[in-house]
Formats: sequence, structure tokens, C-alpha cells
Amino acid sequence: MDRLRAFMRSKRLAYRTEDGYCRWICDFIRFHNMQRPEGLTAGHIDQWLSHLVCDRGVSVNTQKTALNAVVFLYRQFLQQDIGELQFRRANKGRKLPVVFTHEEATSVLALMAGSMKLAASLMYGSGLRVMEAARLRVRDLDFEGRSLIVRESKGNKWRNTFLPESLVSSLKSQVDLATALHRRDVEEGFGTIYVPGGPSFSNSQPGTEWLYLFPATERALCPVTQVVRRHHLREQQIRRSVRRAIQHAGIAKSASCHTFRHSFATNLLAAGTSIRDIQELLGHSDVSTTMIYTHVLGLHKAGAVSPLDMLR
Repeated sequence: MDRLRAFMRSKRLAYRTEDGYCRWICDFIRFHNMQRPEGLTAGHIDQWLSHLVCDRGVSVNTQKTALNAVVFLYRQFLQQDIGELQFRRANKGRKLPVVFTHEEATSVLALMAGSMKLAASLMYGSGLRVMEAARLRVRDLDFEGRSLIVRESKGNKWRNTFLPESLVSSLKSQVDLATALHRRDVEEGFGTIYVPGGPSFSNSQPGTEWLYLFPATERALCPVTQVVRRHHLREQQIRRSVRRAIQHAGIAKSASCHTFRHSFATNLLAAGTSIRDIQELLGHSDVSTTMIYTHVLGLHKAGAVSPLDMLR
């Protein structure tokens, strides 16, 4: 596993991907009673992937991640051809996304405070995923152009989206907070900044634009560089804060952080923004993914009347 991690880092995989792949590969090895992967065949992979669906009830995306992990193990790391796989695939049923009304979204935000509220506001106002909000850096904010750049997002894609006018003052204060925390870290000897695929700068050198917009409250050991430094807020912290606010707001929907992103899209669509523009703002590769929001709004039934109402 140490050699596998070193190989992944040489390929510049994101740490989140590295960690996920390693956990699934360990699960695969444990399922086959700790046998070495070199001695296993495509049939063993099929058996494990089918077990994930039939016995553990994993979702389509979870099974895909597990598949990607073992394919990476065999084809790239071990350089072995595993042939054609024939496993039981998870069913991909289409579900309509849960969305907030504008009143519901603002009521949830009103019950939050500080960095958590600001991160959630960006999810609703800019269409960010929770991890995109957590990983924002100072350099991603363009106050003059009122835009926000999302870098190296899902699928290693970049995009440009809105920077809400109503958040400018709060965001500038957040930048000041991040800078002040960094200054204190430098004074205490912990002021390096993690730059993916590049050097780590200290405050005495150019690079404070690389500071995380939402710094963690405590310093921690970086699992990649083994250096103690201040990282960004953890995704789970934001999720918990949003979940509590939804409960206190009394909203009876299966909502989460991602509901803000869905609500961003549906509100733009209802306001007349073209589906192509929304696709660009969300960073979807295929417009068919974005088209799901037309069904949320009921645009597919425009002009149609229920047969029961025709009897009146």
C-alpha cells in the first residue's frame, strides 16, 4: 500500500482520490481473505463488485468509484490486463433533485453564522459544491469583476461563476481574517501554504493569495507533505452546520448542502436564464445533466392541464 500511494502521488492524483482508492483496494483485498492482488483474476473482481451491490446495497456512483479503484490498481500500478468484467451493476434510477424555495434557503442561512453561513451562502449564490466552497482560496475571488473562479473541481475542471454582490463585504472581512490567522501562524513558525503541485510559500515571500478563504480553526499535519500547517475548513463541519439549520428551520425535505446548488440552478432557470448558461455555471460536461432542472420546475408540462380539471 505504501508503494501504491507513492505511485498515485507520482501521477498527481488528488489526495481525496488517493485516499478513496486505497480504502476500496483494501476492501477488495480483505474480501478475498488477504490474498495478494497479483494472484486474483477478473472473476474475483466481478465477485467483489457484485457483492457491493447485492449484499451491501451501494449506489451506482459508489460502485463506479470501487471499479475505478481496482482498474487503476491492475492496469496502471500492476500493469496487468484484467480483460472484460461481467459483474452485477447497480440500477441507476432517475430521481428529481430536492430544491429549496428562495424563502426556505434564506431561512436556513438566517439560522447560521460566521464562516459556515458564508460558505453556505456561496453554495446558494454561486452554485458551489460543498468541497468547492471549503477549498476556495483568496485568489479565486474577483471583487472588481464580481466573479468567482472554481479551480480543479470535479473531473479536474475549472469554471467561472457569480460572486454575489450581497456577499462582497462579508467576503472581504473573511479575507482579512484568513490573512490575520496566517500572520499569527508565521510568527509561531507554522506559516507555510500548501500549493498543489508547487512550492509551499511563507509570508516572507509572495503567495498569500494562495491562502484558503475558510481556514481551519486549528493547525494539522498535512498527510502529503508531513508538514504542520493550517488547512481549510473540513467539508463535514459545513455539512453538520447546514443540517442543524435545516432541522431548526422546520423544513420537511431530505435536504443537504447540495440542495443549495440545486436551488441555484432552478432559480436561474425560473428567471429565464438559458439552460446552456446554467450548464456553464454549474460546470456540467453534458447539458442532459442540467436538463433535469426543467423537470423540477415542471417546464415539460407547460400548457398541459390535468384531465380531472378538464371536467370543471
